[in-house]
Amino acid sequence: MLDILNKPLILSLLAFAQLIISIDYTIVYVAVPDIGRDLGFVAHNLQWVVSGYAVAFGGFLLLGGRMSDLLGRRRMFTAGLILYGASSLAGGFATEPGLLVGARAVQGFGGAVLAPATLSLIGTLFAEGRDRNRAFSIWGAAGGSGMALGSLLGGVLTQSFGWAAIFFVNVPLAAIGVVAALILLPVDGTDRGCRRFDVPGAVAATAGITAVVFALVQGPATGWDGVSVAAVVAGVVLLTAFVLIELRSPDPLLALGLLRVRNLRNGVSVILLFSATLGTLLYFETVYFQDVLGYNALETGLAYLLPMLAIFVGSNLGGRLATRFGLHLTLAVSLSVSAVGVALLGLVLSSHASYGVLVPALLILSFGQGSAFSTMFAAASTGVAAEYQGIGSGMASTGQQIGNAVGLAILVAIANRGTAGLTGESLRTATTHGLRLAVLLTAAGVVVTAAIALTGRRRTPVLVDAVSN
Repeated sequence: MLDILNKPLILSLLAFAQLIISIDYTIVYVAVPDIGRDLGFVAHNLQWVVSGYAVAFGGFLLLGGRMSDLLGRRRMFTAGLILYGASSLAGGFATEPGLLVGARAVQGFGGAVLAPATLSLIGTLFAEGRDRNRAFSIWGAAGGSGMALGSLLGGVLTQSFGWAAIFFVNVPLAAIGVVAALILLPVDGTDRGCRRFDVPGAVAATAGITAVVFALVQGPATGWDGVSVAAVVAGVVLLTAFVLIELRSPDPLLALGLLRVRNLRNGVSVILLFSATLGTLLYFETVYFQDVLGYNALETGLAYLLPMLAIFVGSNLGGRLATRFGLHLTLAVSLSVSAVGVALLGLVLSSHASYGVLVPALLILSFGQGSAFSTMFAAASTGVAAEYQGIGSGMASTGQQIGNAVGLAILVAIANRGTAGLTGESLRTATTHGLRLAVLLTAAGVVVTAAIALTGRRRTPVLVDAVSN
């Protein structure tokens, strides 16, 4: 474990990396209209400014996690940051849609390398229990508040300097992270033993997950045409092939025995459902603020200030409560608090609501969301051996991305029903009704997620041979 003097600095670095990932995920939301106008995006392709990142991020997470286990967490941490900085620079200088979407895809790959490396560093450098709970609470505070901060920064930077600034801001942040990592993080060992990289498994898993995430993103946006259906079929075939490959591989990308580890299995399930429900709210809140209430980019960003503070407080408190009352009880209670806030938000939504009416609901759901965000990742890592922390983190992060894609696909379709062909006040009213239904269904989903969280075990030690095929 770490020298006591280095712990705060390393934890600050890992939280900083998560802050970059979270900011980058949402910072483009409020800038998308300006990007579309300046670069000449066709309307139905504009979503790929966001989705190009999401598809690559979700598709490469398992590979990124295994790379951390085999190639070294420090190496992958710095590599992820370098990819972020370089692709952000390219995105800021993009002059046509293809270049920007390509840069966003490279950013997504950088995130898929960086996120599991960050999680596995926490899982291996901080002792299970109080230290790890505290580390995840600080990491979660950075991640949860970073998503709201991204929307705020996106509004401020776009309004003040133009949309390119939302990409350029990542460059100095990534450079700072790389320098700090080289100074602070323990040097990776060179002994990989007899472990090999499972190339066939990596290709099948990455291609299969990418195809599925692509379909879930593209289908609701353009209709379930032949391309989307073909992507689903290809994804299912490739993932089936991946399972068969892993069963026969002497050193698999994903040791299928990990699926028998109850805490990891439970944690991934909770993370997936959390992302499909609470993880989608930022999108619907942004639609509500801009399309219904008429907020501009800056006003939308400022509207997230109070929720961001509530997320930060909840995330920091979550680790302390988990140490005292247990991870799974804390997680279930946090999700229940969020469900109350989400239900309240759904009930107060109207086409002419003031921001003040929304504040109590936003504070309650954000507080619970922050506490749940930090504790669910800690719960998923509990008992997983150090040599599997990278792939375990990749599994958890993959669940997060797939859950978000699935949740958005379903809830966007529900929210948009009845809005076709409408304009003006009729459109605002129909949009509000659709958003209210999507939010109330989200509240029901969060209740289900809280119930599943209670089924986790306090601790399940994992030995190397316990997860081998």
